[in-house]
Amino acid sequence: MYIPNEFKEVRSEKIKDLIEGYPLACIVAHTQHGLCATHVPLILKAEDILIGHIAIVNDMKDRVAEGTEVLCIFKGDDAYISANYYPSKFEHHQQVPTWNYQVVHISGTIHYFSDSRRKLAAVGMLTKDMEKKTNGLAAWKMSDAPKDYIFKLLDDLVVFEIHICKIQAQSKLSQNKENRDFDAVVQRLEQNGKTRLAENMRTFKKG
Repeated sequence: MYIPNEFKEVRSEKIKDLIEGYPLACIVAHTQHGLCATHVPLILKAEDILIGHIAIVNDMKDRVAEGTEVLCIFKGDDAYISANYYPSKFEHHQQVPTWNYQVVHISGTIHYFSDSRRKLAAVGMLTKDMEKKTNGLAAWKMSDAPKDYIFKLLDDLVVFEIHICKIQAQSKLSQNKENRDFDAVVQRLEQNGKTRLAENMRTFKKG
């Protein structure tokens, strides 16, 4: 991924926030049958391990062999930024449109597991994390469902881990603009309903 120095994201806490805030990743791999892309939620099991699961009928496991290097792409909110958003444009007209976004690229090797213990742990980890964010104290628990029902569903899953070897991240959030133009972009994004991206810009500016 090409990353201009001014947009390079190196703060580990911000990278982690983006992965946790936008867990639906696109896993890309080069196989003997061509490129393979799968969209699946991933969470950090450890600093150097991502974990997820797919349906056993998903051909990713057959196409992307054990130990294959894969690329996981996490993308946050994005928005088109019109040149008309910048107050300075109306003074010297030396502005052009652009796009604001945040992305994280993680490269690593994939490893599959099919035993019930790992399946239960992986699904439980994802469920607990997402339910806490979504429903708080009213979170759904796996124990709410019959045990035999859960284990029957687990039979239809394959768990995998991705052992991380490289992380690249980019936060393109108008940080190369002067303060009045930056603030105007934030305000316009809020007006356009892009509140989460606007808040991410504010947070970025605060450091």
